[in-house]
Amino acid sequence: MRVIPLTLTALAAALALTACDNGGTSGASGAESKAGTSCAAGSVSLQVGSASVAPATGDSGQVPVSITNQSAPCTLDHFPGVTLHQDGRTEKLPVQEGATAQKLKLAKGDSATFTIDYVRGADAKGAKAATMEITLPGGGEPQSFPWKYGTVAAKAGKSTPDASVSAFQQAGD
Repeated sequence: MRVIPLTLTALAAALALTACDNGGTSGASGAESKAGTSCAAGSVSLQVGSASVAPATGDSGQVPVSITNQSAPCTLDHFPGVTLHQDGRTEKLPVQEGATAQKLKLAKGDSATFTIDYVRGADAKGAKAATMEITLPGGGEPQSFPWKYGTVAAKAGKSTPDASVSAFQQAGD
């Protein structure tokens, strides 16, 4: 008579294990629970912080951008996209030379930052950007912010702006 209780116990244990996926986590699919979903512009808030403005032609400036997750956990992977807009012309900024992307997981309320570095230019030769558009690697609608940091210099011998975007960095604790 002991066969029946042991069989039922084994069956119950097997059912409990199959109700979980990916090593005992329940709920999300294996791919979502391992990697999470990408942070999209609609699920996070973007804020352009107080800049270290380049005061004169040839000086460097930095514009910090903060990202705060407003919903379910998500992941920032790769680099942010920043495009400067001026008089019908758009210039996508490159990633800083030597920057290495890191994957950051953000729980609800967690924050990350990145920086836009630029060189101040002379009004006649540089990019007189009016706005900057920020996109995240997870998608969502681009968000637009005023560019109020002066003319961006052109790279030596080129017509592209002398500006770049850093990798994401974890903010806070």
